[in-house]
Amino acid sequence: MRLKMLILLSFLVIGTSVNNSFAALIVPAASVTTEPDPAKVKEAVDAFKNLSKKEKKERAREVKKEIKAYKAAKKSGKDADTNTLLLVILAILLPPLAVYLHEGEINNRFWISLLLTLLFWLPGVIYALIIILGDN
Repeated sequence: MRLKMLILLSFLVIGTSVNNSFAALIVPAASVTTEPDPAKVKEAVDAFKNLSKKEKKERAREVKKEIKAYKAAKKSGKDADTNTLLLVILAILLPPLAVYLHEGEINNRFWISLLLTLLFWLPGVIYALIIILGDN
């Protein structure tokens, strides 16, 4: 029993002592910006300029409505349902991977999830579901 507690504490100490910059070296950041094709942008602008005044106003209203709906959804904290659903399925199959994908980095939550999963699968699943569904 003491040996198990010692191993558990050593994993927790190792997990808390891992520097986040070290984790960033292992897994590169996933922030990739893509620029639209300039030819397509020019074509779209030309097409918009060729519209009648009434059609331009209608399109502007549609855009404003979509922006308002997006801001309202963002403000209410609604994430994409597909991402959450996929993370829940992944949390049931591989809890540490789901926590890592949700957090975006290897941090204490990942190490705790890994430890719980290694000790017994069910606590790892419960912890991963709490992390994924509990954060706003």
